[in-house]
Order: sequence, then C-alpha cells, then structure tokens
Amino acid sequence: MSDLTVYEVSRCSTCRKLTALLEERGIEYEGVEYHETGLDEAMIRDLLAKSGLRPRDILREREPLATQLGLLEGEGEGVTDDELIALMAEHPRLMQRPIAVRGDRALLARPVERVLELLD
Repeated sequence: MSDLTVYEVSRCSTCRKLTALLEERGIEYEGVEYHETGLDEAMIRDLLAKSGLRPRDILREREPLATQLGLLEGEGEGVTDDELIALMAEHPRLMQRPIAVRGDRALLARPVERVLELLD
C-alpha cells in the first residue's frame, strides 16, 4: 500500500495528467474516486487542515451546481465554512481535484507537478 493517496475523478483531465506524471516517475499511489465513495465532513475537514486551505479554496467554481447553489464569489459571501463543508460532503463534485495526501500533509495538485512537494 502506498503512502500517497490521491482523491480524484478518473474522467478529469487534470487527474489523468497527475496519474501520467506519477506513473512516469514510478510512484505508486492509492486513488480514491471520491465522487463515487463520497467524503464525510470530518474527512473534508482533515484534508483542509492538512493542506492549510479553506473550504472556499477548494470550491470548484466551474461546477454548475456551485452557481445553482449561489456559492460563487459575490453571491456566496454569506455561506459559512461549515455550510460549505456540509455542501461538499453532500455534493462531492463541488470540490476541486485532484487532492493529494501523504502523511500529515495534503495539497490541491493544480498544477499536477505540485504533488512532487509531498514526495521530498
């Protein structure tokens, strides 16, 4: 079992680029299709704590549901971090991807080369 975990969506072009980069370098990882498995609020909070990011930092603004729920900059100002985390747990597609985790560190792998920061 690898000590690198990547929360990904296999149909996502950025996730596929990350997979290619890791394979090219011979780096094994455990991929989690979080759109299928879902992430509970505690797991999302853990990812945020390990990455030092806030919920709005990982909000996928191009996701149509973000617009439908009124979460975009300007219109989503009244949405608290707790509310945003709850919505991400309910609708995983609201989260940016891929998110890579190794030990007590995590990061949003955009651009994908950022994952190398976890491998030092």
